[in-house]
Order: sequence, then structure tokens, then C-alpha cells
Amino acid sequence: MYDMMERKFANPEEVFADIKDGSVIASSGFNRAMAPEYLLEKLYDHYRETGHPKHLFFEFETTTGMPGIGTDKVAKQIYESGDTEFIDGMLIPFTGFSPWSAKLIQENIVEGYMWAIGVAANWFREVAAGRPGLLTKVGLGIFMDPRDPDFQGGLMNERARSRRRANVSLVHIDGEEYLLYRAPQPDVAFIRGTTSDEQGNISVEEEGAVTSVLSIAQAAKVRHRGTVIAQVKRITKCCSRPAKSIEVPGPLVDYVIKAPREVQWQTGSYEYHPAISGEDYIPDLNEILMESAKNMSPIEYVIARRAAIELTDLMTKYGRTLVINLGIGIPVYTSIVLNQEGLQNYVIGTVEPGAWGGVSLAGNDFGVAISPSALIRMPDQFANYEGSIIDAAVLGFMQVDPAGNVNASYLPGSVFTGPGGFPVIARGAPNLIFAGRFTAGKTDEYIRDGRIFVNRTDSEKIKFVRKIALKVFSASEAMKQGQNVTYITERGVFRLTSDGLLLTEVAPGIDIDRDILGMMEYEVRISDDLREMDPAIFDISSRMNLRSRVISEVTENVPINGE
Repeated sequence: MYDMMERKFANPEEVFADIKDGSVIASSGFNRAMAPEYLLEKLYDHYRETGHPKHLFFEFETTTGMPGIGTDKVAKQIYESGDTEFIDGMLIPFTGFSPWSAKLIQENIVEGYMWAIGVAANWFREVAAGRPGLLTKVGLGIFMDPRDPDFQGGLMNERARSRRRANVSLVHIDGEEYLLYRAPQPDVAFIRGTTSDEQGNISVEEEGAVTSVLSIAQAAKVRHRGTVIAQVKRITKCCSRPAKSIEVPGPLVDYVIKAPREVQWQTGSYEYHPAISGEDYIPDLNEILMESAKNMSPIEYVIARRAAIELTDLMTKYGRTLVINLGIGIPVYTSIVLNQEGLQNYVIGTVEPGAWGGVSLAGNDFGVAISPSALIRMPDQFANYEGSIIDAAVLGFMQVDPAGNVNASYLPGSVFTGPGGFPVIARGAPNLIFAGRFTAGKTDEYIRDGRIFVNRTDSEKIKFVRKIALKVFSASEAMKQGQNVTYITERGVFRLTSDGLLLTEVAPGIDIDRDILGMMEYEVRISDDLREMDPAIFDISSRMNLRSRVISEVTENVPINGE
């Protein structure tokens, strides 16, 4: 027995020599959180030295690493060397943190398949249970739908369309449409934890997320007993960790590899912060919020303030706290506004990998939160989104068409970033707020005396276009489900109706014909009850007194600012 346990702890070269050519490798990781980047980089080093294993197919729950690290580092080396035998293809929900992977896909060097993060996370869980794939309504009417003329179910290039290794099929049950997602069962699983004991029990006490590591390990084990390799920071005595802290039981783990600390960071900016892993709690988060606010322009601040008003109205409507999700970019700034207004205890933010509460971090730290109140597994988190358990979501957008369909992932001439968690959240949120600048590119806009002024520039790029480049949100599906959908910009606010977009509010100082209608590729209906956006939004030196709107309406049992 001792020898068997001892064999679990090996160096990478010994372990990787057993991985066969053509293997399917699943990997955990939400950007750098829970990313076994050391395993991935060492596997590629082993290939360069020995020529094996090769012709691999990778299945990522999100992305393993960040720019220059993990997946991206390996993809860059493959691209620059021209040696493409290491990898044949990848199923990857998000390449925003791996631009070199995006290049491999976009230039048709490897097969590229893209599903939403929540689809991938729950697919691992379904495979682990021995089921044929994931059955869901997520993806209907967007690029992941097999009826989409361009991407046919997330097939992102010609190699993928030829091989069709990851398939999406249309299924009818009791007259309703669903999608069935299928892909090869993994032969090998790369996962990460903080600590392994001598039996290979893996705990995650210093991680900023749990993600889908258990499901990924199980998916490799079902039926054909594949290989599970865990990257950890430390190894300790047998059974020294509390049983409830174990995320992956030792019998599911074949090998444990201790990684150097420099490749075991919680996020892009933090090697280790106890308030990210929930081991400590910072009651006053203003300093962190103000640090995030440094990157926010006045125009972005205005948009976030209007989004905060939308959430405030929902609080008064429901008379209780809200559970929400905030997307990357401007939506994250909404949390800053809510904290400034003293409403942070009325809005519980959630992040895709599993954090509830606290302050969600942005940029290379996206996916974790400072001082979360709870950390759950990623498949469970996405159940909150897909099942409409959350109350609202604030998401960004790149393009909007006349019907209200949204592209948030790709513009012609740029690289595919993948859908991320967007399709699941956008489909499930009963109240959906798209928040972003009215145009892209360089725009000369400024705020003065509570009004917004727009000067024309040649580099403005229209975002309200006749045809979007990639559909990641379906307006028709939203109407079927009865979702309340709002589009907030600095110039005006639109609502989704059965007849498409309706302009309901205009910012003070904005000329509708010149600054809104003249910068859209299509005509839009204007509400008979067109209103001016609340002038308080544009008085950016002052608070908007949103707390006074809520305090008399929301349940008295909910504390404000800890009172």
C-alpha cells in the first residue's frame, strides 16, 4: 500500500511519458484561478524533447492561464515554431485570456470549438455521470445553434467543420426545442488544488474559486478509468486536512505533482490573498473599489450609474435584496456605484467560477472576488444563471441589431474571444441589462454642467448595426421567456419589445437625430413617452441618493452598511 501511495508523487517527465498520442485532455482553470498551468507547460516541454505525446485534443472549462501563461504560452510557441503536431484541436469557451489560442483557431491551424462556459462546466458533470452529453436550451437561436449558417453549433473554423469532434444537435422533447452537446470523453484530466495529503486527497483552501475540478476528474474516470493528474502547492501527512475541505478524493487521483509557487497564483495579480480564498474577510472594501475606479472614465461612470438606477428600481419592485451577475468591463463598475450609494448589502454579486458577494475583481483578476460570502462549484453557479435563480445581470455589448440581438464576442478584423459565460447568463437572467458606450472607437464625448456633449470624430465605430458579426444573445428567445431587457448607453436607453428596440430615454444635451439616430444603421422606434435620463446621473461629483429610494421600500430586516 505504501508503494502505491508513493507512486502517486512523481516528476512530470515520468507521468507524461504514459500519455498516449491522440489523447483527449481536459483541464481546469478559470483564467489563472485553479489553472494547472505548470502541468500544461511541462507537457509541452516534454513533447518538444521527445516528440510525444502528439495530436492531442484539449477540453477546457474556460482557459488554463492568462496572456503569456499556460495555454497562451504554449499556443504562442506552437504558432511561432510552426510545429503543429502537438495539438490537433481544442474545445475552449473563452480565448480572451489566450490570444495565441485564438490565432491558432482563426487561422485554421487547429480545430476550434466554442461553447459557453456554463455549458462546458455542466457537460463535464453530465459525462461524469455516464450520460451522452448535456441537454439544455442554452445556445438556441445563437451561434451555438446547429442551424446557425456561419458557425453551425460553435464550429469556429474549417478544420472543426470538417472533423466535427464536438457536436451540437437539435432535440425535441414534448414539442420544445433543446440542444444536445457532445464531445469526446477525456482520457486525461489536469486539475489543480492547494494541498494533497499522502493518499492524494486534494483540498482547495487557498484557491479563489473551486470551478469544476471534481467533475473534470470524474469525467476522466467514468467507464474507461482515465488518468487524473493534480497540480498542488504542497503535500502533507495523510488525513491531515478536514474531510469537508477535500474537493477531489484521493482514489480519483492517479498522480500528484508539486508545482513551484510562482506557477500557483490565485489570479493574475495575487499569488495569495486570504480574502480571495475566503480565509479572511475585509469589512471595508472602499480602498479596493477606489483602486478599480481609477480605470473608469467619466462616460463609463455615467453608464454604470444608470445601470445602478435600474437595479435600484428592481429592489423597490421586489422589496428585497437582489442576486446579480456583472460582466466584464463597464458592468463591473456598477458595483462601485452601488457601494458609493450605500447599497452594497442590498445587491449580492456572483461571479461565474463560484463567488458570492464581496467585490468582484476585473482585468487579469476577473473570476474571483475579495471577501466573498460563499464559494461554490462552477456547475452549481451556472445553475443559478440558467435556472433564472438570479434576479438580474448587467452585461456588456459590442453590437446590437434591429431585433435586439447582441454580439459581445467578436468584431470583423479582430480575434475570436469566445462566448465566455455570456450566453448562459443572458438567457437565464429575468432582468437583463446591457451596458456599454453608444459607439466604439475614439469618440470625443465629455460631461459638463450635468449634460453630455458629443463632438464628431472620424474613428467612431457604429455598434447599432443591421447585421451583427456573431449572435450570442437571441432577442426572440428572450421574448418567448418574458425577459425584461434594457440597453443602457451614455446617450440613451432602449427597451426590447416584440417589434425590436424602443428608445425610451435620452441623455440631457444629446441631439436625438444627430447623436443617436444618425449613428445607427437602422431606424428605431421612439417612445411616445420619451423621457430625459435622470439628470443626477450626469452630476458625477455627487451621489444620486439611491439609498433614499430603497430604504422605505425594501424589507427592514436587510441591513444597510452593516447597521
